[in-house]
Amino acid sequence: MLLADVARTSREVAGTASRTGKVAALAALFRATAPDEAPVVITYLAGRLPQRRLRAGPRTLGGRPVPAAAPRLTVRETDAALTAVAAVSGPGATAERRRLLTGLLAAATAEEQDFLIRLIGGELRQGALDAVAVDGLAAAAGADPDAVRRAVMLGGSLGAVAAALLARGPAALGEFRLRVGRPVLPMLARSAPDLDAALDRVGPCVIEEKLDGIRVQVHRDGDEVRVWTRTLDEITGRLPEVLRAARELAVDRAVLDGEVIALDDDGRPRPFQETSGRVGSLRGTLPLEPVFFDLLAVDGRDLLGLPTEERHAELARIAPEPRRVTRLVAEDPGNPGVRAAAREFADAVLAHGHEGVLVKALGAPYSAGRRGASWLKVKPVHTLDLVVLGAERGHGRRTGTLSNLHLGARGADGSFVMLGKTFKGLTDALLAWQTERLRELAVEDDGWVVRVRPELVVEVAFDGVQRSNRYPAGATLRFARVVRYREDKTPAEADSVDQVLALLR
Repeated sequence: MLLADVARTSREVAGTASRTGKVAALAALFRATAPDEAPVVITYLAGRLPQRRLRAGPRTLGGRPVPAAAPRLTVRETDAALTAVAAVSGPGATAERRRLLTGLLAAATAEEQDFLIRLIGGELRQGALDAVAVDGLAAAAGADPDAVRRAVMLGGSLGAVAAALLARGPAALGEFRLRVGRPVLPMLARSAPDLDAALDRVGPCVIEEKLDGIRVQVHRDGDEVRVWTRTLDEITGRLPEVLRAARELAVDRAVLDGEVIALDDDGRPRPFQETSGRVGSLRGTLPLEPVFFDLLAVDGRDLLGLPTEERHAELARIAPEPRRVTRLVAEDPGNPGVRAAAREFADAVLAHGHEGVLVKALGAPYSAGRRGASWLKVKPVHTLDLVVLGAERGHGRRTGTLSNLHLGARGADGSFVMLGKTFKGLTDALLAWQTERLRELAVEDDGWVVRVRPELVVEVAFDGVQRSNRYPAGATLRFARVVRYREDKTPAEADSVDQVLALLR
């Protein structure tokens, strides 16, 4: 298949607001897709790369070469080229990635270049997310969409299901079932603005502490234990603590959902960055504690369809209390006394240093791979008023704008100290306003970063503060996103570095 066919379908999907129209366009493409090409094609149209990370930012992409006059680049050639880019490492890696990407773009037409740049940059927002892609795949193969969706959940890969379905038809979906040793996509939670709203929406529920650790899925088959992350990367060799804990459970075969977290001597969570660094290292020494909150299978029984409370009863049967997340059952959350107890529990969780609570419907099944309304997360929202120090030129969909903001806090001497960057939270209207305003404040332009007079204050929401050697304050913000500009505030009223570091502590 030519990449031009994928790029054209992407444009068609982006050009229609109708879900039916999106599904029809995708189905037409999938019917023409060879089974062995399906994993790449469907991953591209879901806005992702099979290679996940290329370590190729806008600077690596550089300027566009002269486009090809006619389409000739195939999907296989594109995937092979991007695999080669992902494999580059060591001295001169940036230059080599740039050379390989330039060669790939030179073989692409103008439309294909635009598609590739947006895909590589993570800005391919044409609406063909996994849910729509699943419906398009089902329509192409004459399969039940719910059966396809379940196969994706249990198979862990949309691409693998696409290849099997296009090769062997709907009967192939029966191959995808919960198996010990094959990870499934985790169930995810939606956000709620506060605890009361979550309780009103969910009804009879359990409230659990939300640990700021690394999500893990643990599979035990006798003495063999394997561990995967939320993104289904296997990390078995990095977590001996989890292997020991899983082997101590009163069970022979099981699939568990949980977290690993680093705790200090008082049992309080250490900064997320320390947990993440330990999990990411092959030689880490910081001890981690595995804590489980769900059980998906036990001794040959699939528990996914059971309600939350029954799954937890099975978990409590095989796992000792220190290995289970702390929880409070609220069968009647409309009762004032129950609601008061729920608030007291949530306050205690926050006081202990955890990031919030999860509210889970007692009767809900485990919907693997879904962000359902039966799990709601409640976290306090932190905001800071920071000063814009500069902005990076946008690329892909944001070409021609000043997008990625450089954020600074007020230093003790009246200067401003950079804390990090963000391009999140910007509507098209706010992006246009921001670009015009920053151009008025520009004092330096190196072709990539436009530095500005520190006069514009922006309110930024974030999930926490973590240590960072990358920025002069020694700290940066986690998941920062723009809330609004504060033209009513002067830079002297911005939050200080000391206030940021206090949050870190």
